[in-house]
Formats: sequence, structure tokens, C-alpha cells
Amino acid sequence: MNKLVSMNLTFPITTLFLDIGGVLLTNGWDRYSRRAAADKFKLDYEEFNERHHLTFDTYEEGKLTLDQYLNRVVFYTDRNFSREEFQNFMFERSQPFRETIDFFLDLKKRHGLLVAAVSNEGRELTNHRIERFQLKELFSVFVSSCFVHYRKPDGDIYRLALDLTCSNPQNAIYIDDRQMFVDEAHKMGIHSIHHRDLQTTRRELEVLGLD
Repeated sequence: MNKLVSMNLTFPITTLFLDIGGVLLTNGWDRYSRRAAADKFKLDYEEFNERHHLTFDTYEEGKLTLDQYLNRVVFYTDRNFSREEFQNFMFERSQPFRETIDFFLDLKKRHGLLVAAVSNEGRELTNHRIERFQLKELFSVFVSSCFVHYRKPDGDIYRLALDLTCSNPQNAIYIDDRQMFVDEAHKMGIHSIHHRDLQTTRRELEVLGLD
């Protein structure tokens, strides 16, 4: 049985928690983007990826700037390309899933929902994505790892999202493309949906009364 079906549906849904990368937009800086960067800028992918994994969590938690991250991962040696070129490449990897964004904008309006982002992302990438894709139109609150210094699947980030929105778990839905993160939210009593595609998510939202 799907987890969302097994939960108590007697409470009205008032709050929607959404992941950003993999749900509304492409992932900001995933392994596919890093592979593309290694090809474009002629980097040793294995070394580049290892350095990334050693420090990226710290960047996502807001404890490093993007410049500091790049100093560790790319610009620890001389390069024949500029920091600006590399950063622009990183930013351009973000692309919208426009139909999905429009769907949630409409859902928010029709049901009077409070919508908050709960995402793991570095500060500069987060700010770029918020501004470029006008995410303030959808989100009232951004519970991003770089702002709150917790990362999913740490339970504290979900508790903080509930506190910042003054929401009870039974009145909230959490949507993410990562099953582990969905499982952690579900353990806290939040209705949780594993996002695979928009059509499936729409059906599961209908089960929870958001048609």
C-alpha cells in the first residue's frame, strides 16, 4: 500500500512542502552536470568528482561560499578557463519543468495552500534558481540547507519546516524525488509523496483531497 493512502486523511491539507531539484527544476549540480563540466573543461573526472564529494555537503550546509567550494574542487591549480566561465556553466545547468511549476502554482491558488521549499542546495545556486525561475511566486518560505544549516535527510530540517510554517504534520504534504527523503518525512507523520512524474503525483495528491 502506498504510504500516503495509509495515513489519517481526516485533517485538511493546508501546507505543501516541495523539493526543488528533480521536482520543479533539473538538479542544480548533480553527477550528470559534473560529467558534462569535466568534458567541457577537460578535467580529470575521477579527481574532480572525488574532491566534490569531500566538500560539497559543507557547501550545501552554507558553511562555504561557491568561490571556496570551487577553490577546493577546480581552482586548486591553474586552469585555462576563468572562474566566471565555470560558474556560468554551473548556473546554466538549471532548467525548469514548466508544466510542473504551473501545476503547483494553480494548486496553491485553488486550495489556498501555504507552500514552502525544503531543499538541499548551496547559497549561490539557490539564489540563482529563485530569481531566474521566479520561485517566490510559488514559495512563501525557503527552508534551504544553505540557509538553515541542516541537510536532508536530517530530521531537524523537516521539524524546522513545520515550525517556520506553523504547520502540523497531519496538515502537510511533502513531495520529493528521493525515496529516502520521502521516508524520513513520512516517519514524522507528514503525508509524503515520492515524485516520479507529474501525472503520478497528481493522482496521489487527489487521494489526499487536492484535485
